[in-house]
Amino acid sequence: MGSAKSPWLLQLSITFAVASVSASAAISLYLWRRKSKSASIGESNKTIQQLEASVKAALEKCAAERKGRIRAQQALREAMCRQNQDKPEFNSYPMTPIAVVRSCFSTRNGTPRQPLLVPLAKASLLFDYSRVPQASLQGLEGYSHCWIIYVFHLNTDLNKLWKHPSQSRFKAKVRVPRLKGERVGVFATRSPHRLCPIGLTVAKVEAVHGHVVLLSGVDLVDGTPVLDIKPYLPYCDSIQDATVPDWVKVDSLLAVSSVNFSESFFSNLNDCWLRMENKSLYSSPDEFMSLIRQVLSWDIRSVSQRNRTDQSSIITKAASCGYESESTIASASSIVGTCLDDETIENEGELHSPHVVYHVILEGLDVSYRIDSSANIHVEKVTFASSRTKGQ
Repeated sequence: MGSAKSPWLLQLSITFAVASVSASAAISLYLWRRKSKSASIGESNKTIQQLEASVKAALEKCAAERKGRIRAQQALREAMCRQNQDKPEFNSYPMTPIAVVRSCFSTRNGTPRQPLLVPLAKASLLFDYSRVPQASLQGLEGYSHCWIIYVFHLNTDLNKLWKHPSQSRFKAKVRVPRLKGERVGVFATRSPHRLCPIGLTVAKVEAVHGHVVLLSGVDLVDGTPVLDIKPYLPYCDSIQDATVPDWVKVDSLLAVSSVNFSESFFSNLNDCWLRMENKSLYSSPDEFMSLIRQVLSWDIRSVSQRNRTDQSSIITKAASCGYESESTIASASSIVGTCLDDETIENEGELHSPHVVYHVILEGLDVSYRIDSSANIHVEKVTFASSRTKGQ
């Protein structure tokens, strides 16, 4: 019987031996893994500490560089002030245009006096690729409107700005259309003729495509240099309780009674439209006619053009602008809209003569019109503007 139990005892012994070995191996494996994990955590902590130290050093270096840069800028400003302390009028700051305007208004004549008066007035801002990264415009499309700071580059008196103030003959007062030519201090108006010829306007943001911003409701002439743009913020840019002088509220003086087109005008415009080769900011002749109607809905003539009675002086002034005097008033006065400005003639009295032809140039197209004694506009024809009228 003892011999019969021997195989069973042997098998039991083997089982216990295997179990013992397995348990020992499992314990050894557990201890090894724990040791390895501890070592890995230690190495990770060491790496993190090294990275944190590196970041801290980089931040300290950046802060030191910023302080040094600020000190250098302050020293530069102080040096410039010391250099020009006896001639503060010669202090200047480096400002270079960052964009240029491509507008439907080819000349100053006809460009609205204020923004948003002509909703269909379209333009695009073309930014300088070399100075303005495309990322600078990211997010602008989220605003409905933007402020535009620009230069009155077509002023005829810019040469005054390079002279000493005592010799510049700069006019402190300007004539205001809403006051029928009465003069007001320049800083109480938005006249372009200023000590610093900088303009501020607001426009609707239609779209942003790369380095191009599409706008509407503009009062900017084609080629205007832009210094900066800023988003319009209704919560702080719109002042509910703001007040203005009574003369600013007079709109009836500049409003016209109606704008009418001649029977041949639309076919005339279609002929020009086919030759424009899709270069227009507008999608169709109909939309362009709507632009003309909106532009001429306000009397765009200058103060002197509205208050002129001495028709012989028109011929004289026309000749002085480089045109030959004609024998008829109609031919002489047909250039009034593109040659004479507010500072040319001082005569007084109403002029609504049907013989006078005025011009407004939109997208290189010369639109001619007359205005009668009841302030009705009669648009006659449209042609391509000549190089001479484009420069007016």
